Amino acid sequence: MQAKKFQRKLPKETSFIFKDPKNADEFYYYINKKFNLNHKGVGFNTPFKLNGHNYYLSYDEVGKEDKKLNFGLAVVDLVLEEKTGVTMFDNNYTSRTGHWYIVLTVYDENVKNCLLNKHPMQKKVVQYLKVLQQEYLRTHNYEELLLK
Repeated sequence: MQAKKFQRKLPKETSFIFKDPKNADEFYYYINKKFNLNHKGVGFNTPFKLNGHNYYLSYDEVGKEDKKLNFGLAVVDLVLEEKTGVTMFDNNYTSRTGHWYIVLTVYDENVKNCLLNKHPMQKKVVQYLKVLQQEYLRTHNYEELLLK
């Protein structure tokens, strides 16, 4: 998906995006251990090899807020105010919940976005990112990654 369509502040780049149920900065620690970066350049052009070629992974952690209108509470308050002059649910007509997402971009050695449909390695790179996502989601102790 194009990151800018997902959230306006992101660049206009095709990206691999997934929901992150873990705490803030967990993906940072995962990438740091996975690629043995020693806290240097984590998240920005992290090099990795796939089928003998070099690629560069960058990521952003992005919060996205869901806002819902509680129409039923507004109606109840309207009826109560009309009949009794009192409301019960003042300022509770909307609810907000937030979710975090990881936005990944991958470039090849020629600085071409590997997630574009026309890139020859697009399917392999997407497959690699899906495996990376699954590994991240099921790993709780990132020290285990050093043993793999």
